[in-house]
Amino acid sequence: MPTQGTPLAKLGFLTIGRFDADDPATGHEETLRIIEFAEQLGFDSVWLRNRHLQYGISSPVAVLAAASQRTSRIDLGTAVIPLGLENPMRLAEDLATVDLLSGGRLNPGVSVGTPMRYDDFRHALYPETHDVENFSKDRVLRLIDNLGGRPVSDFEGTVGIENYSRIVQPHSPGLRDRVWYGGGLSSAIWAGEHELNYLTSSVVTTEGTSSRDFAIIQGEHIDAYRAHHPQPENARVSQGLVVIPTDSATPEQVRRYRDYAAARFPRTTTPQGPRGMLFAPDIVGTSDEIAERLYSHAGFQRATEVAFALPFSFEPEDYVQIITDLAQRLGPALDWTPAAQTLRAP
Repeated sequence: MPTQGTPLAKLGFLTIGRFDADDPATGHEETLRIIEFAEQLGFDSVWLRNRHLQYGISSPVAVLAAASQRTSRIDLGTAVIPLGLENPMRLAEDLATVDLLSGGRLNPGVSVGTPMRYDDFRHALYPETHDVENFSKDRVLRLIDNLGGRPVSDFEGTVGIENYSRIVQPHSPGLRDRVWYGGGLSSAIWAGEHELNYLTSSVVTTEGTSSRDFAIIQGEHIDAYRAHHPQPENARVSQGLVVIPTDSATPEQVRRYRDYAAARFPRTTTPQGPRGMLFAPDIVGTSDEIAERLYSHAGFQRATEVAFALPFSFEPEDYVQIITDLAQRLGPALDWTPAAQTLRAP
């Protein structure tokens, strides 16, 4: 666990992969170049958000398939795929394919629940079954069963010249153990009980706690996850916060970054909505300032790795500056050691 004097084990970042509706190819290519650059900087992982009917990556698995052929070392994750819009059997086929193409580097992060704004498009998604779809954690269980090789078909054998398998093909051994799940207290407990990895984010729910301090709540969730994991010493936890180092930023960039954080700060002061969602304040400052804040953060103190979230609305050159400072300034301030680097600007 990263306390002062203990090296941070793994450093990664998370991006939405935004694009212009009139030129989506350029935005997707920019994301691929950022992933390539991240590997050159020595990052351990890069994660893609999932956005449906928005101007961000809607098919992270497809993008990571492309990234797998342009990188050789860095772990490739999703944070997260909402399973309410997926068929677990078909998704298992896609995930296993990309994992094999990447040489075993895929880290699928998933979530469940009724999809956001479901009523707006449910007839297009599930024309005949939208009122009876099961959006519970059963979808996660189906996915990990499929990835783990549990039979999905009653038939195995040869028909004519075609061979059939009982299990999802291709099968990628070890992929099931790299599935991540995120959520509040009950989800943390459930993830631990089912030996999934636990993916935290810059949002928590206030269920089961009297605290209104984001860091304390995140720490409680991580503690609950480990307490219910059969092998807590092997349990992986990744912390995600919006962290914006300014070491090499221009004065104009620093101003925009601070304005961005200030505009989002009011939502961090009180729980939001019926589930009591609480947002973490964005952390903007020099790497030394950020490191000091992280070392005193109850969530960071309990994590084994991090995937810092990039802001949604910045420019490509901003992302280059931010991830460069993350790797070359903040990482060393957290005693993190990068993998072999071969720098080339994206």
